Amino acid sequence: MGIMGNNLWDLWVEEVVPKLDSRNGFMPLRPMRLPSLGEAEEEATAQRKSHPDDDEFETFQGMQPWDRLSVYISIPETFYQRLLEGGELVSKNELEDSKISLNQQRFRKLLLFAGNDFLGLSRHPAIAKATAKAVVEHGTGPRGSPLVCGYTDYHIALESSLAKLKKKEACLLCPSGFAANMAVMVAIGSLAPLLSVGKRPTQEEKIAIFSDALNHASIVDGLKLAERHGGVQYFVYKHCDMSHLDALLTNCKMKKKVVVTDSLFSMDGDFAPVVELAALRKKHGFLFVLDDAHGTFVWGKNGGGVAEEFNCENDIDICIGTLSKAAASLGGFITCSKIWKQFIQSRGRSFIFSTIAPVPLTAASYASVVVSRKEPWRRTEIRKRMQEFQDLTGIPVTSQILSVIVGNVEKLFKASQVLLESGFFIVPVGPPAVPPNTGRFHFVVLITSLHIYAPMLR
Repeated sequence: MGIMGNNLWDLWVEEVVPKLDSRNGFMPLRPMRLPSLGEAEEEATAQRKSHPDDDEFETFQGMQPWDRLSVYISIPETFYQRLLEGGELVSKNELEDSKISLNQQRFRKLLLFAGNDFLGLSRHPAIAKATAKAVVEHGTGPRGSPLVCGYTDYHIALESSLAKLKKKEACLLCPSGFAANMAVMVAIGSLAPLLSVGKRPTQEEKIAIFSDALNHASIVDGLKLAERHGGVQYFVYKHCDMSHLDALLTNCKMKKKVVVTDSLFSMDGDFAPVVELAALRKKHGFLFVLDDAHGTFVWGKNGGGVAEEFNCENDIDICIGTLSKAAASLGGFITCSKIWKQFIQSRGRSFIFSTIAPVPLTAASYASVVVSRKEPWRRTEIRKRMQEFQDLTGIPVTSQILSVIVGNVEKLFKASQVLLESGFFIVPVGPPAVPPNTGRFHFVVLITSLHIYAPMLR
């Protein structure tokens, strides 16, 4: 099918959107501009800029004192002791602890080797100022769905900046990355019934979705829900195994095919073979959906993510991301063509029936996009930290996420004790999150981490 197959996908969606409109099923976004506190005249509102010019954000060309603050944490001493003893996190003791005022408790200082603040933006003053300014001007509102009253000029500006970052025509904001994946999978699953015109789609009319075995739970749950609606059959291919995927695609008789994968897998820290996937897309003509949650802002010259890093952005049809990790904010997004945006906003239930992010968080996310672009040294520093960690430990490091497999639960607990007593807060991951006897530590190499950790690691 090849390239023709990708053109067919556009035709199918272009066929469906007018049908939705004719049935009153098209869900339009309703943009609105918010007045600022203290504005006396409507004219002032009309002339007010909805967000700062990019040049108004103060950026820096090197590590600053506040960058280190993101890795210092303190936990209650009682909780620390329970972690050492291997006690349950929710226990009678913990319930008793909750009755004690925080001011009365003793705390243990630790260094964070986990979390998703990859670039250290959570303490950046430009982002904090943008958030505070939005709070002063607009409070926490609006409180509504983007299809009702929640779609403001702040949200439009953020969508535009993310579409530009991902080199796509359009962007749709979602309340979380989980919701974004669910919306895409469910929307795709509704396509076949809409094309079937009043009857259930036959097996050949259904959509075949091929999913990596280690894809995120939000993709898995979205696929299961889409399949229940009767328009999808999904297939799981072995993790990053392109031969297996090629064979499944070749043997599948269904015309409409989709491949969905994480770009960077959170539990293993390895990249999807996006270049090989792009080659298979040309061969089979499938719709290529990429969840770039862990790659956005961190990888690629401009922070465009894993597809930019491997120079295959034009091969990605729909790119999903999150604002809850490297952007140090909250929310998810979908970048795609304009027609796909219209379709997903009309059929993606996790988008339709959710409140949009508050304006201050949206302002923070926009500031993060600007700061990430204007401080490319942060991506360079991440790579330096990765090399330092590899030099110190001898463990190969290919991304900012490092999975160190220890083995069974007993070994994992003993190793966790040693790390905790050494002053590191690293969360062990065991079954059911990972298979039996593959208990592991989920290290995250943060931008400031090795500057602080190196002496202790030695």
